Parts: sequence; C-alpha cells; structure tokens
Amino acid sequence: MSHSLSINKRTGIWDWLTTVDHKKIGIMYLAAAGLFFVIGGIEAFLMRLQLMYPNNDLFVGSTFNQLMTMHGTTMIFFVAMPAIFGFMNAVVPLQIGARDVAFPFLNSLGFWLFFLGGILLNVSWFAGGAPEGGWTAYAPLSSSSLYTGTGLDYYVLGLQISGAGSLMGGINFLVTIINMRAPGMTFMRMPLFTWTSFVISALILFAFPPLTVGLFLMFFDRLFDANFFDPTGGGNVVIWEHLFWIFGHPEVYILVLPAFGIFSEVIPTFSKKRLFGYHSMVFATVLIGFLGFMVWVHHMFTVGLGPLANSIFAVATMAIAVPTGIKIFNWLFTLWGGQIRFTTANIFALGFIPSFVMGGVTGVMLAMAPADFQFQDSYFVVAHFHYVILGGTVFGLFAGLYYWWPKIFGRMLNETLGKWHFWLFFIGFHITFFPQHLLGVWGMPRRVFTYLPNQGLDTGNFISTVGAFFMGAAVIVFLFNVIWTTKRGERAVNDPWDGRSLEWSISSPAPEYNFAQIPQIRGLDAYWVEKMAGNKEMKPSEPLGEIHMPSPSILPLIMSLGLFISSFGFIYHNYYIAGAGLLITFACMFIRSIKDDHGYHIKPDEMSERDRGITA
Repeated sequence: MSHSLSINKRTGIWDWLTTVDHKKIGIMYLAAAGLFFVIGGIEAFLMRLQLMYPNNDLFVGSTFNQLMTMHGTTMIFFVAMPAIFGFMNAVVPLQIGARDVAFPFLNSLGFWLFFLGGILLNVSWFAGGAPEGGWTAYAPLSSSSLYTGTGLDYYVLGLQISGAGSLMGGINFLVTIINMRAPGMTFMRMPLFTWTSFVISALILFAFPPLTVGLFLMFFDRLFDANFFDPTGGGNVVIWEHLFWIFGHPEVYILVLPAFGIFSEVIPTFSKKRLFGYHSMVFATVLIGFLGFMVWVHHMFTVGLGPLANSIFAVATMAIAVPTGIKIFNWLFTLWGGQIRFTTANIFALGFIPSFVMGGVTGVMLAMAPADFQFQDSYFVVAHFHYVILGGTVFGLFAGLYYWWPKIFGRMLNETLGKWHFWLFFIGFHITFFPQHLLGVWGMPRRVFTYLPNQGLDTGNFISTVGAFFMGAAVIVFLFNVIWTTKRGERAVNDPWDGRSLEWSISSPAPEYNFAQIPQIRGLDAYWVEKMAGNKEMKPSEPLGEIHMPSPSILPLIMSLGLFISSFGFIYHNYYIAGAGLLITFACMFIRSIKDDHGYHIKPDEMSERDRGITA
C-alpha cells in the first residue's frame, strides 16, 4: 500500500525527533557522543588539575571520586559506544549496498534509549551527587545506598536504559549485514569496517546480557534490600566482578575493533593500494572477537581464583597479541610502496600504529599474572588502558570523522586545522599518558586524589597535566573546525578521496534512499573495481522503480521518555511515578503493535528531482 510522499515532509527539530533514517540517526549518535565527549573531557581535565601538584585541594574526596566515576563511565558508555554506532549507522548500509537498516524503528528506539540513559546519569550531578564507586562500580560498596547515596542509582538505571539501546543496535546490525547485502556482496567482499561492525554486533549480543543481569541484581540490592552482593546476607561480591568483566573485557574489543575497521579503510585509500592480506585481516578480526570473550578473568588475577585459572587466562590473553600483530603488519605492508597521501585522516591512522602497539605491549605485561600482582591498581594500568582506548579507539574515531565527514555532511573538514588538531592531540596524548607508566612503577596507586611531595611523583604528575592542556587545545581546534566547516566549508564531491568502497559511488551527503538502484557487486573494493574497468558508476542490479521507505515516528522517543520518567520513580521510591513511566512505555508498545503502517514510496520522477548527480 503506497502512501503520499508528504508523510516525509517533516522539517526542523520535529524531523530529527521522529526520524528513522539511519543516516540522520548516525548524525544524532555522533552529535550526542560529541556532547558527552566534551563533558567527559572536562571531568578528566579537572582531575588532572587536582593531581598537578602534591597536596592540592582543588577537588578532593567525594568530589574527586565523582569526577573519576563519571569520566570513566561517560567515556566508555556515552562517547566511544555511541560514536561507533554513529559510524555504523552512517556507513555500513552504504558499504553493503542497502537502502536502510533491517529495523529502522528499533534503530531510532536504540538511539533515544542511549541518549536518555546518558542524560539520566548526568542529572545526578544536580540531584545530590554523581556516582562515586568507579566506572566498574564494585560491590558491595556500590550495591548499598548506605555508602553511596542516590548517585549509584542513577548509574544503575542510566546504564540499564542505554545498555538496552546498545543491545538493540547490535541485533539490528547483525540482521542488516546478514540479510541486506547487495547482490554479489559476499561476506569475503565486505569492506573491513563492515566486517568489524559485524563482529562487534555479535559481541554486543553476548556481552551486554551479563551486564544487564548484573545491573538488575544491583538494582534489587539497592532498591529492595536484596542480598545478591552482600556477604552478610549470603551474597557474593565476586559474582558482580564476573558479570561485569564478562561484559567489560569484550567491551574493549567492541570499542577498538571498529577503529581497526576504520584504519583498514583509511590506509588503503590514502596509500592507493588494496588492503594487504584482506583474508587474514578478516580472520584476525573474528579471532580477536572470539578470544576477547575468553579472557575476562585477567581483570581478576588478584581476586584469588588460583594459579590454574590465572595461568589459563594469562595464556589466552597473550594469544590475542597474535591476530592483533597480523593486523599491524598488514597495515604496514599496505603502506609499503604505496602512494601515500598525508591527509588528516591518514595521519591519525599512522599516529595510531605506534601508540596502540605500546598499549598492546603493556597489555602483554599485564597479562602475566605474577607481574599483574605488582601492577594491579597502579597508575601503570591507567596508562595502559588509555593507550589502548584513547590511542586505539579515539584515534580511529577522529580518522573516521575526517574520512567520512564529506559523505555524512556534504562538506570537507579543513585540512590545515585538522593537522593542527592531530599534532596537538598526538603530542598531548603521549605527554599525558607516557609518564603514568613510570608513576605506576614508582608506586602511585590509581583512584587517589592526592599524594605527598618529594616522593618521586611530583614531576611525572606535573608533566601529565601539561599534556592534558595540549589535548584540551586539540579538541578546541577540532570544534572550531566543525563550526568553520559548517558555515564556510568546501562542498564535497561524491568521491573526494578517490575511494574504493560503495559509499563513494553515491552523492554527498547520501540521499535518503541511499541507492536509486541497488548496485551489482563484482569484487572486493566494489567501486574501485568499476573505476579500474573504466566505468564511472556502479552497474545496477535492478530496474529503476519505486522505493519503499519506513514512516517516521515519535513513538521511540516517547517510549524512552517513559523509562526515563520511571527511573526517577525508582530512584526516589515513588512507585506511582515509576508505574506511570512504565505505563507510557507499554502504551507506546501497544500502539506500535496495533498500528497499521506500511510506510511510503518514492517514485522515480521524485528521485531525479531530489538526487541530481547520483551515480548509482
């Protein structure tokens, strides 16, 4: 049943609130991640100011603990994760030749759940205090309101809501990649970014349920005085650690594998060469994803699980270095002999390689259980995971932004400002985190808000804070670049980088239906294959015809708002409000179930008006 085109004539803020277009949802994910990145960055900067001098009293005690908890939680759950979902939404359907994701409504719901979960967590700053149990929220300190006030309630419910959104996103992209690839797009012809998105979607499917279960148990401990994690009532705190790290360690690979995928797109494009060892890169990606699940216990070497368990998980952890090393060497061999262009996207990729390798080396050091007993809870661990997450994921996110910005927004980011951004960030990153290895070895514990003078920790902490100033300046340059580009940036052509994959075959930004005709795929690097054959556009796999599109809907936002409202009811033990919020959510689900909505169609003559210049 065809509907009028006017159903899509929504404009302004209403258009964004109701959209189910994966590209707009991708932009909203990126914008929200940017907002939380600024918040989390400010929190980190304030912590470094406190630690700049010994015996400093700028942010002490509970305030420092809140900053530390919110920084870690925000950066992991509300910056890195949504930014990755932003890229997946903006790029994956284009790379596989699909017109949409499998479940557009669910996609919108996933975004609003994530966003309102993040807002709920940050409301805690203004409602009596943010959580202060660390981003890992170890029980029993975090499971009892005797110790933490309401801050941890915001943590539990904020993460629960946003985690549901992430789980929906993972399922959506699994189905999309399996079922919606263009004809000829076999698994072994998929771009590496799509491959990494596929693997992390599977990881999300298995990693998030343990976190959900753990948060529900903590929810019952805190709100209804259950005893899952209270030893005095028969509970066991180690259960929380297992549940958290069964999620937490795959989460590292959920964050870093898409960055690997971005580098695997950027480096071949700017080396003008096919990715070296494509098949080995695919198998390395799958193997890293598998092994990532097998090693969570290395976060618990000092818990007392015994030498046999520690040995097994130490070996499994060190084994991850093998497929990771394959990737590093394949990127280097791709660069070898290539016509390298030092664009901002590419220098972020090149800067990532030594930075991440260093994080990998310290990871192997931590994987040795006897050594881990020495490094445990020291600043050495802080340096390691920042080298992995910041040196891996964040470098990848910036590379991806400079690479795909023209396709997403239709304008080119300024390259001069981009290079200023890179060098300030790269130098600041190493000045900040390299000294922290030494601080850890010299005995500085993590999670402390001060230290005594003349114990060998003064200079390292001072230098580390100076590095944070560099990184802050880099972010300001990037934000200025975004504003300047939005107003005066050069308009992007369809294929500004001489790209290899399908997204570069369509206009910038992509039209709402992505491809006027679904393309026929004839090899790996599908668009490059056609260009080398002398074709200026992809071969279509179907005649030009009407395109079915899903209807926009406000229900995902209202459903998420229902859970948002309900959370306040649970936090303050007002079960009328909690029930009312849940009622809103269930009412939306009921309406969605009975509403007969077939979407609408775009006719070929309407396409030509909308999409002048499309080449597919």
